[in-house]
Amino acid sequence: MSDELDLIIKQKAEQRLSDGFDQATKDAVRELIEHDPKELTESFYKNLEFGTGGLRGIMGVGTNRMNIYTVGMATQGLANYLKKEFPGRKIKVAIGHDSRNNSRKFAEHTARIFAANGFIVYLFDALRPTPELSFAIRELGCQSGVVVTASHNPKEYNGYKAYWADGAQVTPPHDKNIIDEVAKITSIEQIETQGGEENIHILDEEFDKIYLDKIRALSLSPEAVAQYHDMKIVYTPIHGSGVVLIPKSLHNFGFTKVLTVKEQNIIDGNFPTVASPNPEERATMQMAIDYAEQVGAELVLASDPDADRVGVAVRNTNGEYVLLNGNQTCSLLTYYLLRRWSELGRLNGREFVVKTIVTTELVARIAESFNVKYFDCLTGFKYIAELIRENEGKLKYIGGGEESYGYLVGDFVRDKDAVSACSMVAEAAAWAKSQGMTLYDLIKTIYLQYGFYKEGLVSIVRKGKDGQEEIKQMMAEYRTNPPRSLGGSPVVMIKDYLTRITTDMVTGHTEAIEIEQSNVLQFITEDGTKVSVRPSGTEPKIKYYFGVRADLPDMQQFNTVQQQLDAKIEALKKELKLI
Repeated sequence: MSDELDLIIKQKAEQRLSDGFDQATKDAVRELIEHDPKELTESFYKNLEFGTGGLRGIMGVGTNRMNIYTVGMATQGLANYLKKEFPGRKIKVAIGHDSRNNSRKFAEHTARIFAANGFIVYLFDALRPTPELSFAIRELGCQSGVVVTASHNPKEYNGYKAYWADGAQVTPPHDKNIIDEVAKITSIEQIETQGGEENIHILDEEFDKIYLDKIRALSLSPEAVAQYHDMKIVYTPIHGSGVVLIPKSLHNFGFTKVLTVKEQNIIDGNFPTVASPNPEERATMQMAIDYAEQVGAELVLASDPDADRVGVAVRNTNGEYVLLNGNQTCSLLTYYLLRRWSELGRLNGREFVVKTIVTTELVARIAESFNVKYFDCLTGFKYIAELIRENEGKLKYIGGGEESYGYLVGDFVRDKDAVSACSMVAEAAAWAKSQGMTLYDLIKTIYLQYGFYKEGLVSIVRKGKDGQEEIKQMMAEYRTNPPRSLGGSPVVMIKDYLTRITTDMVTGHTEAIEIEQSNVLQFITEDGTKVSVRPSGTEPKIKYYFGVRADLPDMQQFNTVQQQLDAKIEALKKELKLI
């Protein structure tokens, strides 16, 4: 560590020992100074910054930690920016939170600061799904909003997502401008906390009904639901904020046998029944799967702590529960939506769907087959929301999603929404039954028509300052020495979203990428294999996304082709020295 950085860390830490900070914070900082220099460095060497998911970090006492002071500074900085952007207007903001430790405290502190700044504040009376916060901003005509959550991160984390007037997470230039305003808050004395209590208005279950009615209006197959209303569905909120609204939404759609995992209905930020509250992992969904086996359920659904991501398990042909990955669920939803829109005569050539650049190309092929336009965008749901906003009045958004288990149907919310996604996946299951299929049969039918697309993901964790530098070096190395072939097939195209240039490796021809700049590399081979590499915007990880494809000649060869594609992905991981 340089002397200069050492001095900065010391100065930042000593600030936390001054008057105005609570005694518990002072004691914790002194403990770090005296006994844990490494943790002191990690806690103070930088300030938390907005990434693809906003402000997110481990809870603790430093400037690089989530605590009441970093939340307060972020809120005052956001408030100052809103005053500049909306001069002379009565600014309105909405605030929500999830089940994490300190989430309610951080949300109430945020509300007090906004209210003290003279804003009208709408604060939910208890935890709510993140998408409902997005909906509230639009429904109530707010200029901004905040939800306190760290999504599916481990229990040590919390976060702070800032939203703009369109109900989407902040995008450039607002995100950087907010950071600039936050940086000007150098003392807690600059944070407004006194007065304005009368500006805080509480949102309760009456507002929930408005949101749930909007979701109910998305239904495309009420007859199929009526026919199979007693299809057994097991749902778990994993101790999070989907606990009330997702079962309510399923009941609103007409499903009468919605069973919940009672042990995981308990709201608890320590997530005591799981190692990680991430519905992407089978271990996290195991209690729900076990319960489904007991009761003979056809569908298993899980939402993460802030109820924006969805995990899905279905029965295969042997009656075993298999997890759908995010790409499969996204493909299923896209197919179901477009098939039903087509059958109902709603498609007129002016509709579109959206996926992220690391999400399966199967979504694009499905859209093309229905003559529906599709867009690619950067990872992060705010970019999907941005495309919805840009096309308002020109094209009709049907749905979209990303491989990381986030989906959005309809445009009244501008973030991924597990409440509507669970409802539409369940409806798709009922519709499939009306066609003599299960959801598992339906995904195989899709592969038969469009090709068998298989994806894989490897996340390499590199924590702390040293890890950040290592990830930076890894990306630089891929740019300097890109792979010439992958899986025995030559790399024919490289897409660099940092330089925003696509290079044809055969001809040397280059083209501009019409997407915002981002630190992402994609290598595409002659046989259609795609490998994407990017640092996570919210976690200390570098992520590798693998996409491979093969024809599925007939249903009988499903397992054989699947094994071949799985083997190909494993070989790619070995080739890149990831396993």
